Amino acid sequence: MDTLERTLSGDERARATRLIFERDRRFFIACRGILRSLLGAYLHVDPKEVAFRYGTHGKPFLMEQFSEDNITFNLSHADGLALIAITRKRQLGIDIECVRPIPEAATIARQFFSPAENTAIQSLPPDDQITAFYHCWTRKEAWLKAMGSGFSNALDTFDVSVGPGEPAALLSVRGSPDEPAHWALQTLTPAPGFVSTVAVEGHDWRLMSYEWTALDMPGSFAR
Repeated sequence: MDTLERTLSGDERARATRLIFERDRRFFIACRGILRSLLGAYLHVDPKEVAFRYGTHGKPFLMEQFSEDNITFNLSHADGLALIAITRKRQLGIDIECVRPIPEAATIARQFFSPAENTAIQSLPPDDQITAFYHCWTRKEAWLKAMGSGFSNALDTFDVSVGPGEPAALLSVRGSPDEPAHWALQTLTPAPGFVSTVAVEGHDWRLMSYEWTALDMPGSFAR
């Protein structure tokens, strides 16, 4: 952990110290340190040299001095598990959620999801509805993060597939009928009890995964 913390910038360390609980501080340091280590390996620089800028809605990007590498990335975490997605020459977003019962799930869905998505969820057996809710949420969130627009785009202005056994897909975007053809979504199951989606611009890509363990140190990832 100390090795990862030494890679952080001053503002990242300040953010860590503002967290109340020690477990949250350690998790933040781990996430940012691992992200820096992975990006440093792709950029062939020391993780401490990786520098970020932020979009209007808070999405992080690499600073302009790394623009020639055309690397984009995204990070999401939930309940102590983090996912980092990295690619080149295309936008992407990733979201992960821990699946647990939500008594107000139907109310949240009616408030934020599209009518078509609500109908699809309600048509499922009761035992499948909560999983469908999380599939819908992560698919929508991943695409919004890829777009860099966050919740400035209303969640009910586009449709995604929701069925637990249905392939992840962006189905329609209000006012932009050609938009779904530009995106590919893929469901991930990083651990039991978790649901995740990665949204990637284009279709000519292949997913490769790597699990970071406690034995990994900065700079050891060189694929």
